[in-house]
Amino acid sequence: MTIDPQQLIELALKSGADTAEVYQSSSRSHPVFFEANRLKQLESQESQGTALRLWREGCPGLVVGYGAIDPQELVNKAIALSQLNCSEIIELSEPRKAIYPNIGQSLSVETLIEIGKNAIDKLRDAYPDTICSGEFACEEETTLLINSQGLHCQYQETSLNYYLGLEWVRGEDFLGIYDGEHTRNELDPDQVIKQILKRLEWAQQNVSPPTGKIPVLFTPEAASMFWETVADAINGKRVLENSSPWSDKLGEIIVSNHLTLFQDPQQDPYSCPFDDEGTTTQFLSLITQGKLTQFYSDRTTARELGNNSTGNGFRPSLGRYPTPNLVNLMIEPGDASLETLISQLDKALVVDQLLGGGADISGEFSVNIDLGYRIENGQITGRVKDTMVAGNVYTALKQVIALGNDCRWHGSCYTPSLVIEGLSVIG
Repeated sequence: MTIDPQQLIELALKSGADTAEVYQSSSRSHPVFFEANRLKQLESQESQGTALRLWREGCPGLVVGYGAIDPQELVNKAIALSQLNCSEIIELSEPRKAIYPNIGQSLSVETLIEIGKNAIDKLRDAYPDTICSGEFACEEETTLLINSQGLHCQYQETSLNYYLGLEWVRGEDFLGIYDGEHTRNELDPDQVIKQILKRLEWAQQNVSPPTGKIPVLFTPEAASMFWETVADAINGKRVLENSSPWSDKLGEIIVSNHLTLFQDPQQDPYSCPFDDEGTTTQFLSLITQGKLTQFYSDRTTARELGNNSTGNGFRPSLGRYPTPNLVNLMIEPGDASLETLISQLDKALVVDQLLGGGADISGEFSVNIDLGYRIENGQITGRVKDTMVAGNVYTALKQVIALGNDCRWHGSCYTPSLVIEGLSVIG
């Protein structure tokens, strides 16, 4: 049977809990998979996860159940766990009711299949020797949060997403290009197809990489490596730990004045009206023309910092407590197209796809380039292989000299291309 969240709250209180909270997430999707240029399989996926968090004599107990489970059994486990834990300050949102209507339009499986076939046909019409794969899906998600104090928050969304993979084998030379999009209401891969074909054009021949300390242009996908570290550095939890190099830099210039970063939780397709603690999400000005203007936090972090929550408490998983995380990190774009940025560079490198992870909170990185191109006299001359780029995120962001107008989503980060004046390139 499906777990009734309100019943869980009532059972928890009857079983001795002083207060309780239920977080429930359910999803349903019908992904369509393509492999080796053909439709491979259809799937139907449905899941529901329920997290019960209660406090008994101030001691917490957190348990998770998936699908059909006996509510009393879940409550008993949470009560038992609370007896093993120390007391803590209870962080629950104040009473309010906020139920949002479903947003987004669904697509049928038949439509997803047709879109996928057309996309692969367009790629192979231009390059018949390539091998294409893909996944196209329509997903419906519902998030519900209630607590014993009278909080009831709920929202539903329908999203569309896809990825396309293209592999090109020429003798011993292997080229893989992967791209996709997460959206709502309409699925139109034409722009992504155009970008994949442009990359194939640039990769027609392999050339030696430029080396030394040179200008490097990061496309939106590759640029996301920097923003992961930035998001970590302005996390209020890092400020509490004093592990961020920007912990004491509020109000100071920390990066290039070309950079303005903000959070906008109302932007589709990743809009989010409340966090996993029930706090309303809000617009946050984080870095303005290079100046650090704000940190973000959840309820616990904000209390310890002496502030109010910014509505950024999210659960890494159902079985964990909320922790600070951003919603829709937006980087303000520049005015130039990608082609214009390329035309302004001489002896430079374009980084498009990276292998492996980026930097940690220290900012140090040394990453292999999966897909990159050499620029000579404002023109791309070919693809580079066996090349690495190294540096420090915090230093590099002080050397940003230009931003593109080509913003794209990478996860819930909306970023343009950017040009960094000098990074170490090793070939």
